[in-house]
Amino acid sequence: MKLDATDRRLLAATASGLPLTLRPFAEVGTWLGLPEAEVIARFAALQAAGIVRRIAVAPNHYAVGMVANGMSVWDVADEAAEDLGARIGALGFVSHCYLRPRSLPDWPYNLFAMIHGTSRDEVEAKRQQVAAILGPALRASDILYSTRILKKTGMRLVEGG
Repeated sequence: MKLDATDRRLLAATASGLPLTLRPFAEVGTWLGLPEAEVIARFAALQAAGIVRRIAVAPNHYAVGMVANGMSVWDVADEAAEDLGARIGALGFVSHCYLRPRSLPDWPYNLFAMIHGTSRDEVEAKRQQVAAILGPALRASDILYSTRILKKTGMRLVEGG
């Protein structure tokens, strides 16, 4: 799929997020002079083409009381990593989960899962749930707790790029 000028305007208009209204696609359409149905259809086509991966809420976890947030890292057997990652990513307390290459010898971890909770004790209990799911494929783990919120932004298109 090749982006046309309207697709680029749509992505630029929503790069910082959708408006928090009852009908966000209608409001974006108003901004761009497009009907709501066209905005929805264009986003569907962008998703189908893999240009937009997903449309989702990205909450400020601290604002909703999730003040203990830890990136759990796991060294799991490679042959089980994809299946286990899908199971871990489906847990309600994991906001994102992904596989990454190890950086041996210092960094043996290949599975990453962000765990959220209202306290470190809660996060540690959830981490134990993850460990139980990983079972015998688990060789080592650690957790890196957030100390501050980093700026979250959507995709940015570079003109002419």
